[in-house]
Amino acid sequence: MDKNTLEFVTYCISKLSQTLKLSQKEVYTRLYKSGILYDYIVPSYDVLHTFSSRYLMEDLIDYMKEKGVLAK
Repeated sequence: MDKNTLEFVTYCISKLSQTLKLSQKEVYTRLYKSGILYDYIVPSYDVLHTFSSRYLMEDLIDYMKEKGVLAK
């Protein structure tokens, strides 16, 4: 993972933590265990980092719900 991708992942975790009112550790754990982190966020960095913050959070939250790591 390069520096830009790492910074983006850190941003996503931090922003999701604020949005969902969960600890950053909890958000990381959910993203990691569900595969979202390394199967979606990291490989899709080139596209995802162009999204607005609001759209990015909506997209990630919807995907977390699909994967069952957030209540629908």
